Amino acid sequence: MGGLFGVVSNESCVLDLFFGIDYHSHLGTRRGGIAVYGKNGFDRSIHNIENSPFRTKFESDIQSMEGLLGIGCISDNEPQPLIVRSHLGTFAISTVGKINNIAELTQTMFDTGTTHFLEMSGGDINPTELVSAMINKKRNIQDGIEYAQSLIDGSMTILVLTPEGIYAGRDRLGRTPLFIGEKEGAYCATLESFAYLNLGYKDYHELGPGEVVFISKNGTEILKKPRREMKICTFLWGYYGYPSSSYEGVNVETMRYNCGRKLALRDKGNVKADMVAGVPDSGTAHAIGYSNASGIPFGRPFIKYTPTWPRSFTPVFQDQRNLIAHMKMIPVPSLIKDKSLLLIDDSIVRGTQLGETTEFLYNCGAKEVHIRPACPPMLFICKYLNFARSTSLNELIARRVVNELEGGAENADKHIYDYTDPDSPKYEQMIDGIRRKLNFTTLRYNRLDDMLDATGISPCKLCTYCWSGKE
Repeated sequence: MGGLFGVVSNESCVLDLFFGIDYHSHLGTRRGGIAVYGKNGFDRSIHNIENSPFRTKFESDIQSMEGLLGIGCISDNEPQPLIVRSHLGTFAISTVGKINNIAELTQTMFDTGTTHFLEMSGGDINPTELVSAMINKKRNIQDGIEYAQSLIDGSMTILVLTPEGIYAGRDRLGRTPLFIGEKEGAYCATLESFAYLNLGYKDYHELGPGEVVFISKNGTEILKKPRREMKICTFLWGYYGYPSSSYEGVNVETMRYNCGRKLALRDKGNVKADMVAGVPDSGTAHAIGYSNASGIPFGRPFIKYTPTWPRSFTPVFQDQRNLIAHMKMIPVPSLIKDKSLLLIDDSIVRGTQLGETTEFLYNCGAKEVHIRPACPPMLFICKYLNFARSTSLNELIARRVVNELEGGAENADKHIYDYTDPDSPKYEQMIDGIRRKLNFTTLRYNRLDDMLDATGISPCKLCTYCWSGKE
């Protein structure tokens, strides 16, 4: 997905910027970048972080960086921030989001005077460069951000650094969050709300959907008021948000406890287990919520070894990710042998890793393995954020099972919405098919209505496309 952080300060911004960006490392695994503006103009550094953490790659760079203003990012895709010289002056830009209509927008830029774009490896155009080109079509940066937001099919949250300050623009429908923090002599902009707390900042303002704010050493100015319509990603709470963060006033860890409690209430009287465990790390809070509500003890039958292993989704190839995910899980045999385990994961996407984890538990002597995903079955590929590497519907375990039940993908598409209804016979057939394919003792997903209730936000403000297929 990716993360953003920016600082405007009366003193050097470099250390705050460095640590603020580093606090977004859970959101991206490929590239990191910093851009600052000081007495010598713009200075920038970008590194590949696939095999080393952000902090390790940048701790020497920041020794020579100087500036009172800066932005930076963790990116799962393109190198950024970019530094752009244009009729609007020189600025640095960083973005988080996904553009579905890149080809169409690229042609629009060519048709209106843009002469070229640099190609990345593989021939793709850098989406952040495309956003900068759209911004440059207007007479000022504020109008340019609004223009880009109006054209993009997908989502885009933007930070633009100028010598005077930072323009911060939240995605038009607020699919990703954006916050401003304040401390004496400084302001910061961040995607994750917790990222500034240990740096001495306090909550100042949470941008609304489509809101654009200018941040300078003199304070903040709202350039465009927020829209009423919002579709913030529900998966922020369920999976990729950090436990200490809150979005729209709802804390991630609290929501996950609520999810686990909802799962337990649905399960009441239907399953007996010796222990509730979470697939670390994002399944742990859901499991605690389940344990608290059910009375079944919480335990850790396997421990995640993280000192040397990178995150399991770092490698490009699925088989490499599976191997690393397996190598990180160290069993505690005395907590597994002859035990009935109820395991909660944040979600099931392809099913490969959870299937292997289940087999690993059986091999360690588990008597039963009951699976309770904290999210509903994933039947659609997200169109708005790059939170998963799956690019084909047929990579999703739920889709593969539906295809088998319906005799092929074409016929499955005609009936797919029947499988999103947890009270329908087709849904039950799909769940049983997944259970048998992955060798679970029992399988019960969290219902969409229960998950939305656990979030506590009006459903009309939440995006649930990857489960419901509805925008």
